[in-house]
Amino acid sequence: MDENQFETKAIRDGYRSTQEQEHSEAIFLTSSFVFDSAEQAEKRFSKEDPGNIYSRFTNPTVEAFEKKLASLEGSQACVATSSGMAAIFATLMSLLKSGDHIVASRSMFGTTIVLLDSIVSKFNIEISYVNLGNIKDWQGSIKKNTKMFLLETPSNPLGEVVDIEKLSKVAKSSNILFAVDNAVLTPALQNPISLGADIVIHSATKYIDGQGRCLAGAVLGSEEVIDQVHSFVRTSGPSLSAFNAWVVLKGLETLRLRMNEHCNNALKLAVWLEHHSEVEKVHYLGLESHQSHELAKKQQSGFGGIVSFEVKGGKEKAFKVINSTEMVSITANLGDTKTTITHPASTTHSRLSDNEKQKVGINDSLIRVSVGLESVDDVIADINKGLSV
Repeated sequence: MDENQFETKAIRDGYRSTQEQEHSEAIFLTSSFVFDSAEQAEKRFSKEDPGNIYSRFTNPTVEAFEKKLASLEGSQACVATSSGMAAIFATLMSLLKSGDHIVASRSMFGTTIVLLDSIVSKFNIEISYVNLGNIKDWQGSIKKNTKMFLLETPSNPLGEVVDIEKLSKVAKSSNILFAVDNAVLTPALQNPISLGADIVIHSATKYIDGQGRCLAGAVLGSEEVIDQVHSFVRTSGPSLSAFNAWVVLKGLETLRLRMNEHCNNALKLAVWLEHHSEVEKVHYLGLESHQSHELAKKQQSGFGGIVSFEVKGGKEKAFKVINSTEMVSITANLGDTKTTITHPASTTHSRLSDNEKQKVGINDSLIRVSVGLESVDDVIADINKGLSV
């Protein structure tokens, strides 16, 4: 089905119906699978027979999600995990060893930074942070033991980007694995592997599910890379449950439709905010005023659903805007059909030091909105309640 378009792949790829010939994907809620004989069990465990064994590492529903997402990302293989953070941790722990060095963007999800600094570093893995969009910073941070570049583009919440093709050439010239968190855009709007990335990481909890129903994650790449990640997930256990796999599998079917509408609504909100007298600055790649607008146009097919803006009046005003909303949900999650609003400095990035926040542009005036699929006019009216007071 490689010749099919994205929308067709999102609906048709990755699933084989059972003997019951169900039209929608079945959920295999079982911990283990039965073998016909001891000989077959031996072949399954030795991988001579590729059938199912135990749902921690082989489950038909999970496999269907993995195959469909791999098809959409254009990758050879995929391994699903229990959450986005589990996907990041599995990637690092399976592909790195003590004494290795990572170059990472400092403009990443706050918990990713905490994971690197407080847990990964305990394994004698060195981390250097650089400015996301500065290719020279990445080049200048390479050491003899550098094994991975790790980043998210666009970044959450400020929408910073890096030229993926250029950075992939830097990585390949030094035999460095290049890992991109693509959760903000999904394969509906960006395909990092086609631009030169080796690994794509997802928090499928976000837009891939799209309705705030469950946790899920995924790591995608070559068969060689994913075999190593799968081995870690199989052994250590942060695997995706069959039920959650079924939920996010169904979410993929409407992914492009939803992402296009998220983009449309986000742009309308961003344009309105840019002209509001109480707004100091708007961060949205779809605005021509954004410094990375042209680069985003080149490597993305849309600008995503996250709009961040800085209000006049600091934290007090930011909290007033957030607390004045009546329809918009005050929650730190993103990627939902429902519009959500949060104050990054005190929530998603609260565990960063003041110095770290300053370096990545997370200040007390900043508000992040994950624009949903409601009428954008209603979203604007709701946010305006606190802005105009």
